[in-house]
Amino acid sequence: MNSVGKLILLFSLAATISSCGDPQTPEHARLKKELTPMQYKVTQEDGTEPPFKNEYWDNKEPGIYVSIVSGEPLFSSRDKFKSGTGWPSFTKPLFEGAVKEKTDTTYGMTRTEVRSVKADTHLGHVFEDGPEPTGLRYCMNSAALRFIPVDELRENGLKKYLADFKED
Repeated sequence: MNSVGKLILLFSLAATISSCGDPQTPEHARLKKELTPMQYKVTQEDGTEPPFKNEYWDNKEPGIYVSIVSGEPLFSSRDKFKSGTGWPSFTKPLFEGAVKEKTDTTYGMTRTEVRSVKADTHLGHVFEDGPEPTGLRYCMNSAALRFIPVDELRENGLKKYLADFKED
């Protein structure tokens, strides 16, 4: 490949890489219209909503929490606990592989970020100060989640999780 060909390839790669996280892409423009400003800030800009002033921090209703962006199932109310932090907290994801983890070194500390698998959106962080049986605290942002009550699981394509709530 000659110098001009390499240069064209380099510019092409740079354009592709920069458009992946570019907030001006059609996907981001659509999300900016569909999500609230807080939902967009949390999921697309790795933000954090205020504690105790969010939709699900104190929700005690049985059901499943899904991604506000993709609808992928993430957490169950059966694994939710009162952490005292002001954010919805869970001992584990709904199933293995429901979320992915990534090292986060922002704000001068090292934490483990939790992201959705399909949409690759920011959900929150996981800490090692949770209750048994896992000892983990998946501290999530309500703005990244949508709650689906048990009586709406079937109509939302989540009927396979109904059995998890039979004894409740």
